[in-house]
Amino acid sequence: MIDSSLSSLGAKVVVAASSDENHPPENIIDGNTKTFWMSTGMFPQEFIIRFAELTKISAVTVDSYNVKHLKIEKNTSQNASQFESVTEKEFENTEGHLQSNFISLNGSSATHLRFIITTGYDHFVSVHRVNIQN
Repeated sequence: MIDSSLSSLGAKVVVAASSDENHPPENIIDGNTKTFWMSTGMFPQEFIIRFAELTKISAVTVDSYNVKHLKIEKNTSQNASQFESVTEKEFENTEGHLQSNFISLNGSSATHLRFIITTGYDHFVSVHRVNIQN
């Protein structure tokens, strides 16, 4: 995939643990790092992205702020349930700059990806963009 927004490819954010009307979860997949989803505090925080069809994913790039630890899970069913763990990553604190993390998913196929932010560097975190590489 060459820098297309996930929303233009038919993906949707179907679950988010919290929502701020000024920074809704849909901002995660609009392809723009200037817009973002912001948590409302407390951990864990999570969001689930549903793809239009079963999608092979070699890696994801997550652009975020204040995220400390992230787990990624997947499933291949039509329902957003019964996930299996794919990977976990500890993010570096970037003090005033976006964190940009390339995370290998080893060619997993998924209809849903669940992103679980288990801890942050502050009470609030933001996710600016999630992009996939096929």
